[in-house]
Amino acid sequence: MAIASMPSIVIDCPDPTALAEFYGTMLDWKVEPDDGWADIRAPYGQCISFQKVEGYTPPAWPDQGVPQQMHIDVMVEDLDEAETEVVRLGATKAEHQPGETFRVFLDPAGHPFCLCVE
Repeated sequence: MAIASMPSIVIDCPDPTALAEFYGTMLDWKVEPDDGWADIRAPYGQCISFQKVEGYTPPAWPDQGVPQQMHIDVMVEDLDEAETEVVRLGATKAEHQPGETFRVFLDPAGHPFCLCVE
């Protein structure tokens, strides 16, 4: 028996509203900022939350000195088009690219995420 119907992911960051705006725009989800916290919500209810952490240190991917802790895979139809858009939104393409069917980027707070071909 399941104890929950829909889990939420919470991501540490220095500026929850800015990071929520980045992911909310990329995914076309509603942004709901609050004091030290922000949520983005899909039309079907899925939620990703962002919480402010004082003294936040971004992951140092692929180095494990400060591990990535988690990452998000975003499925896309066209890697080139998606890359152009996420860079426009504030992402940085990671120097290390370990595959050909996906690309690794760093969000504005330094978390790695991947654009993957469906």
